[in-house]
Amino acid sequence: MTIARSPVLVDCEDVAWFRDQPEAARGAAAALGRRIGLDEQRTAQLVLAVAELAGNLTKHAVDGSLLLRVLRPHAESGAEAASGVEVIAVDSGPGMPDIPAALRDGMSTSGTLGIGLGAVQRLADSYDIHSRPGTGTIQLARFWPRPAPSAARGEPAVAGVTRPISGEQTCGDAWAVRTDSGFLPTVRGRAPSAGPRGDGTPPHGPSAGGRPSWSALTNPLSQQSRSTVPRAAGVRSEAPGRPGPDDARTVSTGRTTPVRAASPGGGEGLLVMSCDGLGHGPQAALAAQAAVQAFRTATGRTPEKVMEEVHRALRGTRGAAVAIARLEPDGRLLFCGIGNITAALVTTADRTTLMSHPGIVGHQVRQLRTYEAQLPAAGVLVMHSDGLSERWSAADLAGLLHHPPAVLATGLLRQAGTRRDDASVVIARSPR
Repeated sequence: MTIARSPVLVDCEDVAWFRDQPEAARGAAAALGRRIGLDEQRTAQLVLAVAELAGNLTKHAVDGSLLLRVLRPHAESGAEAASGVEVIAVDSGPGMPDIPAALRDGMSTSGTLGIGLGAVQRLADSYDIHSRPGTGTIQLARFWPRPAPSAARGEPAVAGVTRPISGEQTCGDAWAVRTDSGFLPTVRGRAPSAGPRGDGTPPHGPSAGGRPSWSALTNPLSQQSRSTVPRAAGVRSEAPGRPGPDDARTVSTGRTTPVRAASPGGGEGLLVMSCDGLGHGPQAALAAQAAVQAFRTATGRTPEKVMEEVHRALRGTRGAAVAIARLEPDGRLLFCGIGNITAALVTTADRTTLMSHPGIVGHQVRQLRTYEAQLPAAGVLVMHSDGLSERWSAADLAGLLHHPPAVLATGLLRQAGTRRDDASVVIARSPR
């Protein structure tokens, strides 16, 4: 008899982006390592890796950025309570023609005494790299305490990234993921933070004086399940860029049939939400935070019912565009979207966009509808805000589909993101 293993579930918190700031990135990495309890040696290894990655961005990259954030395993995953740090470095060129050579010790194109990417790979508990000449490079490294928790031994089936509009410190976009097996969801409690961190960033959760916290607003609950979802059915692919029949703002490459009586199947389902608070800045972030909290505690099991609870919770806020999907173990994908969140099923050869309807969650919403489709076994569900252009295709992601969801999300943000609005991407992959 095969016993199903609990999926790896993590929260992403304390997000910070750095551009042309290697010293600030090293300082933030040191502060994060100490705050989450990494020992002195592990913190030093984290800082050393960040210094290498940030230094390479400064020397070689075009439009390079480095992302730092804390990973907190959830009790649902059966993981220990230890937290880790994730580092993502992304740039737009020139790329690496020979990745194995770049990972060999002593390899340097600038004559520096850096530790090299091979050492970063050895120091990290998880490491992934994607590079294409003329396109750029994405690297992901995760650092956990010693001994490493069980979360370090698995790859999340869902991950996302958020980035605020240029000039803002808070992001009005958010994403959230949780599993559902018919029991009321619970939110793992945490002790309140005593004050600002050593790097000057406020603690997670609402801060004193009512200012929203960067981490709580930009990176809500992230959970994953072992849901299995195969090939899309009942969806006809059309030319990308056509507006949907019900919403001129929604690009629809396919048609789905509304399923009014859609119900969850047996086993554990995976609920995924993408949210774009109206506008940007702290007020948009507050709307996103309200949506995330409602999503976490919702008692409804279908996207439609969860959307109803999110709609009620957003009254009194600016409102938001929201999309909610449920991936079932029996292969179905249930979807409900309001506003201009793009949701698509993507394979190496095809992109099929799911139907959303006009409205603002928290203000004006038509009668909600749940649509049903199926996700190809080798495909992914992509959901992103309008901080990304819709002018991307399956071919743009084909070389990234076998990489971790966090790398795939970062690649799409690089490909289609704009700096004129908050941006977010969440990727859900069938974990079978």
